[in-house]
Amino acid sequence: MLILSRWEIFFRNIQQDLKLYVFILGLLCILRVGFIAILYSYINAQSTISDILISLFYGLRISLKSAAVVALFSFVFSTLLCSLLRSQKFEKIRMVLGSIYVTLLITLFHARIPFYQEFHTGFNQMIFNTLNDDIVALFYTLVADYNLPVLLISTAVISYIFCRILTKILATGTFTAPRFSQGYQKMMFRLGVVVIVFLFMVFTRFGGSLTYAHSLHWENATVSKDDFLNEAIIDDIQALNRAYGIQKRVSEGTGIKVDAGKIRIYGAQLKGSALTTNEVDEVFSKHAEGARIPKPKHIFVIIGESFAQWPLREEYSSLHIADGVKGIIARENAIHIPAFVPNGAFTPMAVTAVVSGLSDVSLYPNYHPESYKGLYSTAIAPQMRKLGYKTNFWYGGASSWERIKAFTLAQGFDNFYGMGDFVSKSGNVWGSDDRYLFDAIAASLDSDVPTLNVILTVSNHAPYSVDLAQEGFNESQVIAALPADGKEDKDLIKRLGHYWYTDQQIAKFVLKMQEQYPDSLFVITGDHADRTNISKTPTTFDRYTIPLLLYGKGINKQIIPQNVAGSHINIAPTLIELIAPLGFEYYAEGKSLTRGSDIGFSHNVWITPNAIGKIQGEAAESFTGGVETGVDRASVQQSVEAMRALAWWRIEKGKMIK
Repeated sequence: MLILSRWEIFFRNIQQDLKLYVFILGLLCILRVGFIAILYSYINAQSTISDILISLFYGLRISLKSAAVVALFSFVFSTLLCSLLRSQKFEKIRMVLGSIYVTLLITLFHARIPFYQEFHTGFNQMIFNTLNDDIVALFYTLVADYNLPVLLISTAVISYIFCRILTKILATGTFTAPRFSQGYQKMMFRLGVVVIVFLFMVFTRFGGSLTYAHSLHWENATVSKDDFLNEAIIDDIQALNRAYGIQKRVSEGTGIKVDAGKIRIYGAQLKGSALTTNEVDEVFSKHAEGARIPKPKHIFVIIGESFAQWPLREEYSSLHIADGVKGIIARENAIHIPAFVPNGAFTPMAVTAVVSGLSDVSLYPNYHPESYKGLYSTAIAPQMRKLGYKTNFWYGGASSWERIKAFTLAQGFDNFYGMGDFVSKSGNVWGSDDRYLFDAIAASLDSDVPTLNVILTVSNHAPYSVDLAQEGFNESQVIAALPADGKEDKDLIKRLGHYWYTDQQIAKFVLKMQEQYPDSLFVITGDHADRTNISKTPTTFDRYTIPLLLYGKGINKQIIPQNVAGSHINIAPTLIELIAPLGFEYYAEGKSLTRGSDIGFSHNVWITPNAIGKIQGEAAESFTGGVETGVDRASVQQSVEAMRALAWWRIEKGKMIK
């Protein structure tokens, strides 16, 4: 009996792993085709064969990851054990793993059909609510309405057939490891095999790419305009991964758990009088003091990705990475509010705050069921519609990211446009380069239809793939302005270059639109800061603040009081107070800057017109970093607690205080 070396056993077994991988990948593709074929009536009438083929291609790419799951287990528990212990008995593990995975995929496929018919989506976080449901009623429904016995029989038969096919495939022969007369040849061959295995793992990990810049995952894989085809792209393993990821985020939301009595106290504190109803919205109700500017034809709220405040400060002017927006600030019909912080540490918190008008309380409104039951009274879109505006949300990335399309439409936006809805010649895993996003917005406008356009850019984000040289970035100028320890920091220079690119694109767009539509109003801010700083120890102000800029016809340096502060939840009330007629009723958690809002806060910092500090800390800091003593810390804490408690109640408990 020929005794094989560990290398020969390893070489044979990785071929078996590859067979298993290709078989599972093929099965996933077959199931995807089956899903589309069975539920073809859900395909949008405007979709074409090309759209279906694109969904199949992207589905193939993302399923590379799903097939790799079982292949990895096979590699660890079969290939490595067989090779290390020089025993063939561990090869049986591969077949067991493959059979379990096949049965799982077939079972999930059968469950997915009725799930989609019921919820018009693939598996999502709703599956985690099953244990809280009436199990008996659920079982009865499955039997009566979805022919559970037939589904179980079909699952068993199809699983058996594919397991038998897998058995026969794994029983086919493999190539023997070549033998070499020279030691270096043997070494080179083995090294080559190891490198190929490693590259294969990277390729599958990134969903058909060797780099993160072009990787594919469930958040950016849904490239079709057809919601059904987008769900077809996401196979059941990736859908479960999506469900788990979303549920984890929601479950980690600690919020502020208070009772109805405390909410009444907080509500009265913010309202300035006792509540007369059992509705939270009474606290948010306000009446406009009268328009301060002529009603603009178009309103643009631009949320720049990682568009921090510090590059706008004079001490960093030699970098010349914020000259575009700074040039707008210098104009007479512009005002810059420096005491401004984001709603949270990440982009979704900025989106939820601007869209819903509610502050961050770790509840993820974009995933929370309450956001899909009806409109929040504080939501910006329905209130701007009452003022005569068609509302559009523009995003440079995929519409499936953080449920951004579903959330914005659920909260009243008339239209959502994301990557795939406009032509883009360059971009990365997160979306289109900003240039093409702004071009699409400019081309969409109608001079006869007033619009509110909320715009979220993506380019100033890792993996930082914009061709800066082609865009005209003066790298040497930036390097010359950097301190000694930053001149060789290529990553920092690239990050600064992408900030420059975002600044340039925002400024070009604003000036172009202002020229075409002189009566437009522009709001420029960022989604968050705290990503890039020149200093290793930035002040709290430089680390966390983002700019807020208002620009347009009727705006002047005095239209907002000097001593104001705010955050994303102050944007909607400020816009409304600028343009709404006297007495117009609106709803907002935050206070309009025109009415002297004197506090802003995020998940971890607060800001006043002259100081900034950590919510969990005691110290107050001046904007330049020194200790600030003239702050009523208790009052700040009380205001933050009250607003966050009310936001938490509205999202978690609903409208009624009971």
